[in-house]
Amino acid sequence: MTNKDFITLRSGISIGRRRPCFIVAEIGNNHQGEFDVARRMIDEAAAAGVQAVKFQKRDMEALLTREGRAAPYTGRNSFGPTYGEHRNALELSIDQMARLKEYSESLGLVFFASAWDDPSLAQVLDLDVELLKICSADLVNVPLVRKYARSRIPIILSTGMSTLEDIDVAVGEIRAWHNDVILLHCNSTYPCPEDQIGLPVMDALRDRYHLPVGYSGHEKGIGPSVGAAALGACVVERHFTLDKTLKGTDHQASLEPAELAAMVSMIREVERAMGVKGKKVFPEEQAAAKKLRKCIVFSRDLPAGHILAEADLTTRSPRVGVSPVHWDEVIGATLNRPVKHEEPVQWDALSLGQAECVGAATS
Repeated sequence: MTNKDFITLRSGISIGRRRPCFIVAEIGNNHQGEFDVARRMIDEAAAAGVQAVKFQKRDMEALLTREGRAAPYTGRNSFGPTYGEHRNALELSIDQMARLKEYSESLGLVFFASAWDDPSLAQVLDLDVELLKICSADLVNVPLVRKYARSRIPIILSTGMSTLEDIDVAVGEIRAWHNDVILLHCNSTYPCPEDQIGLPVMDALRDRYHLPVGYSGHEKGIGPSVGAAALGACVVERHFTLDKTLKGTDHQASLEPAELAAMVSMIREVERAMGVKGKKVFPEEQAAAKKLRKCIVFSRDLPAGHILAEADLTTRSPRVGVSPVHWDEVIGATLNRPVKHEEPVQWDALSLGQAECVGAATS
């Protein structure tokens, strides 16, 4: 199976291994069906430092049965007396989404969406997006996955609610058309308990599919999302809201603007912290070592010709003489000259055995 380390979008952005984490604000339907709120959310997401905003599109007649549309929906999060009316109240028109796409791109953001049914996918494709998202709910919807794949547009595939065998099928369908796929590890519980997140699953997905892997988080906090970036997630997607107390089921598992900005900042800090691969002592550490590390000093006045024993030596800061790492080499050496109490030991004051001399000269 061919390894796919990254995908490149039409705008030139690369997402994948050894690329900056692609951070997505999942606006979804948290705009409550209001265009002005959606536009403000785009502003806040851009200010937080994300690279992309993601929306959702549904056609209720294609998505739900008549019975499903007519089902009573009267809880505190309802936007209509039936489930169909509730869902319709949360939708933006495709013309509104086109305007939001243009606005997002004017701010340097990638705009994309998950389409939950055939008519919605056709509408989203008409927007000329450079990226698509298949939601976890539709990972097993083979006919819809095939339509996504036939567009040959890069796809982010979320894997919540799915077994590896389910993912096998979806990845196989997409790969029949192209290999521009990113998998998102995901638990679709809203909000998701930390002990069910399973960040190491990302490694299992990489090993099985040889594709870039990211993380879609539904936890209340930001720690697991930052941890995912540290573990190599090429995408981190989080639901986004202006206010967690708003009416709706997604808001509690969403990040408010200050939280989103904090997460972005922490992920970028983690990325910088992951840049050095081998153990290295930096110049700044050398300066600290000179001040804080100790050297060997004489514990009393001693005459020339004295053979040094442990009682003749101790250690003190700053490091201006022989390092204590050479303690055993100094023990048993003969003094070439008289020395004073707390004088730092220097190699030129000592006569060593032949083997020790070689070791000291090269250290």
